[in-house]
Amino acid sequence: MNFISKILRHGMIIYALVGESGTGKSFRAKLIMQKYGLEALIDDGLLIQDDKILAGRSAKHEKTYLGAVRIALFDDKEHRDSVAKVIQKNHIKKILLLGTSEKMVQKISIRLQLPTPEKIIHIKDIASQDEIQKAIRSRNVEGKHVIPVPAIEVKKSYSQIFSNSIRELLSKSKTKSITGETKLTEKSIVTPEFSKRGRLEISEACITQMVMHCVAEMNADVQIKKLTIKTDKQGYRLILTVNVPFGKQLTGLMHNMQKYITENIERQTGIFIEEVSIIIDKIIDIKK
Repeated sequence: MNFISKILRHGMIIYALVGESGTGKSFRAKLIMQKYGLEALIDDGLLIQDDKILAGRSAKHEKTYLGAVRIALFDDKEHRDSVAKVIQKNHIKKILLLGTSEKMVQKISIRLQLPTPEKIIHIKDIASQDEIQKAIRSRNVEGKHVIPVPAIEVKKSYSQIFSNSIRELLSKSKTKSITGETKLTEKSIVTPEFSKRGRLEISEACITQMVMHCVAEMNADVQIKKLTIKTDKQGYRLILTVNVPFGKQLTGLMHNMQKYITENIERQTGIFIEEVSIIIDKIIDIKK
């Protein structure tokens, strides 16, 4: 990061709202912004301020799940640069990031050249279990997603996916201790193409081949004994059992290999790698 970027970051306040996909983060984002006096919101590839979409592309407009993930993570340089420039140009200093995990919001902050979030709020801390389950059912059964801006904003660029809008009165009794103000806010309901078609998964065979390729590039003498792949709504967890050559500095080698596998698979596929665990089975003498 250059000197100018560091100056622009100075004094910025970054908060994050974290929760699994479909648990109601976008629906409750404005309440969090009001409570903490935040100016802008970054949600699924969009930069939103004062009920207007200032910059970015909506992940909800993508035709595939993987395409949506890449947009939400600002994987495309032109996309992230355009949003970062608007943040700098408008002197936005207080931003709320939305993401499915702490790792995701940290990755977004790095890519947009923002400070690490100083406060991370989990959806389970601001919504009841019943409310979360209701949101999940709406997402899974009806394919409904929320963009926290009025319908007129969504219809400008995303009329194809627009479904409906809802208006909500934010009052002291409605929002409990979050805010004492009374305000009418509007959110848009959309049905993305990828939601209609279902989530696209990456086969275990494909991931296995990618892991083997990454390990071979890092150190061809490391032998893979077993690879276990676990998935959940957050992403993928990889458990790798290996034999390593005698005489290697194991701590550094394993750390670098974890990072290399994660970064390469995420960049090439758009899937989210929550964790790479490497278990050393044996120390081997490659001279034999």
